[in-house]
Amino acid sequence: MVETQLIKRGIHSPRVLEAMRKVPRHRFVPHEMRQYAYTDAPLPIGEKQTISQPYVVALMTEMLNLKGHERVLEIGTGCGYQTAILCELADYVYTLERFPRLADRADINLHRLGYENLDIHIGDGSQGLPDMKPYDAIIVTAAAPSIPGPLAAQLNPNGGRLVVPVGNNQTQHLYLVERNGDDHQIEQGVSVQFVPLIGLYGFKDRKSKNSDDTSAMV
Repeated sequence: MVETQLIKRGIHSPRVLEAMRKVPRHRFVPHEMRQYAYTDAPLPIGEKQTISQPYVVALMTEMLNLKGHERVLEIGTGCGYQTAILCELADYVYTLERFPRLADRADINLHRLGYENLDIHIGDGSQGLPDMKPYDAIIVTAAAPSIPGPLAAQLNPNGGRLVVPVGNNQTQHLYLVERNGDDHQIEQGVSVQFVPLIGLYGFKDRKSKNSDDTSAMV
């Protein structure tokens, strides 16, 4: 996986590559999907959610440029695979999941593998986790219609970095936001395809009432 899917496609960070080698992806996918665990494709994990393809996990992680001392916020715990990669590379990870069943499953997966430097929370990921801010890095594993303003505001003002897919059901791109003081530098990256981020600053849940609050960056 690392040799053919990551290195050959331009992932070069030694720390990211080592983490991708170390974390057993097959331990995070449903048993019936384990034969496909190391293919370069997303896989279903329940609740109409997916585990991202290895290349996208590595790419988004590399964009965070983690050195080892960081406090990281992950939006969308899913099965916990991306969380494990972050736990390998950062000091502490706060991860936020909308679906309690996925959060419970991720908790089991992560602790069975010995990861302790994390907290799992349940809630609206588009609003972030303000009680624990600021974060040196934030990663969003679902697509938002625009960069959620609360997430950008929760970044460390001294170089905090946010990686988030932005777009609609047809077209999405990765965005990198870097905060320096009150200034946020925004870069658009590669085309991607993610499930939607549901929440106040994301897409609206069809079962919930419409909201007039559209606060966002772009």
